[in-house]
Amino acid sequence: MVLPLAVGSLLAAGAGTSAASPGTGPTAVVSLGDSYISGEAGRWKGNSLTNSGSRNGTDRGWVSGSTYDPGKVYGTTAGGCHRSDSAEVRSAGPIADVAVNLACSGATSENVFRASHGGVAFKGEAPQADQLAAVAASHDVKVIALSIGGNDLGFADIIKDCAYDFIIWNSYCYDDQQYGVDQRIDAVMGAVGKSVDEVRAVMRGAGYADSSYRIVLQSYPSPIPRGAENRYTQSDWSRLNTGGCPFWNRDSDWARDSLVPQIANRIKGVAAAKGVQFLDLRDMLQGREVCAKASKHVTSSVPASAKTSEWARWIDNNESQGLIQESMHPNHFGQLAAGRCLALVVAQPAASGFSCKNTAGADQSGMYLTPAP
Repeated sequence: MVLPLAVGSLLAAGAGTSAASPGTGPTAVVSLGDSYISGEAGRWKGNSLTNSGSRNGTDRGWVSGSTYDPGKVYGTTAGGCHRSDSAEVRSAGPIADVAVNLACSGATSENVFRASHGGVAFKGEAPQADQLAAVAASHDVKVIALSIGGNDLGFADIIKDCAYDFIIWNSYCYDDQQYGVDQRIDAVMGAVGKSVDEVRAVMRGAGYADSSYRIVLQSYPSPIPRGAENRYTQSDWSRLNTGGCPFWNRDSDWARDSLVPQIANRIKGVAAAKGVQFLDLRDMLQGREVCAKASKHVTSSVPASAKTSEWARWIDNNESQGLIQESMHPNHFGQLAAGRCLALVVAQPAASGFSCKNTAGADQSGMYLTPAP
């Protein structure tokens, strides 16, 4: 059984605790990077229009009455790094003795680099590579899962601008946003590559041979469906007020079939250049995205279920449920699916690359691998 540990307990071991040499001590799987692997939105089991109580069972932070405690899901990182109890490394199953989540919502590549090599502390924590050094010294690290680059590219701003173009400006975002992505993506991929180099340097410094563990570099899933797969028409306000997916069909198609594949293909190239394993998640949420026809809202008569509910967090237009930073991330069900993907890819040869997809109508146990495109 994987035993998830709080980061603080690893970095503040008591006097007299002896450090393990590489290959000794409990085995560990470690996650590094941003919100898509930290567990952001893990509080939510689908989306419901009900704003009270447990919100039809979707709100895992509900305590009783009108009291909510996000710490039930995010622990001490509530309102910050949002490391949820269902984050990828914690829901992947027994791939190591210990699961250590160092990823942080909002992190960029600079927050991964070692401080001595341009790394920057974030949300009161040391750069993630420096935190990794402490884990590597006391554990036998077997797997390091890395998700980074989305915040460098400004993914959250892209989503915000595209939503504003639907809500306010009655215009498309894809053309301007594509231009901006093209201008930035080479530098972003350079930073992703440096993140991998920083991880390698830390592990070598701790005495690990490159072959003694693996790095899994993963891409991002699309949280919204193609226009034709959206259950709400774009001719009224249902996409905003009911579905929580305020995007035009043309922009949705661009995000799903151009932006997400572009990022995935470039990350695949980084993985190949750096000799690490690639996990392609571009299709992980297919049919389970916010507003997807193949999925449903949770209601009093339609319970939360990984088989029928959406696997991504909607945009809460009224900001009446949780924090806006949770929007457009894999939710609790999506995190379980990502964990299953990690377990599946770790069972494959370390030099391989795979795409992880879901089986329509199944829960996370239906995730499966295909060769990466």
